[in-house]
Amino acid sequence: MPSYTLSVLGHEISFKTDADNDRIMGAKTLLEERFADLYRDGSTLGKEKLLLFLALSLADDFLESKATLGRMEEKIKALLEKNP
Repeated sequence: MPSYTLSVLGHEISFKTDADNDRIMGAKTLLEERFADLYRDGSTLGKEKLLLFLALSLADDFLESKATLGRMEEKIKALLEKNP
């Protein structure tokens, strides 16, 4: 399992994962871009609060994606049952 050491939002983090480098760098970029957007809009807030807003935003995106996937799976299942 590959090891990574990254600087993300001014904090160094080390971890191991099976995810490939492109996936890790994509996640890092997404975090940094979303944080920059939040900072621009709420620069009077502390970094900890901005990170909490970032976490909530990503959690909401995850839950919405999960719900969309569930709906798509149900539609596919219905189509497969309709047309065996």
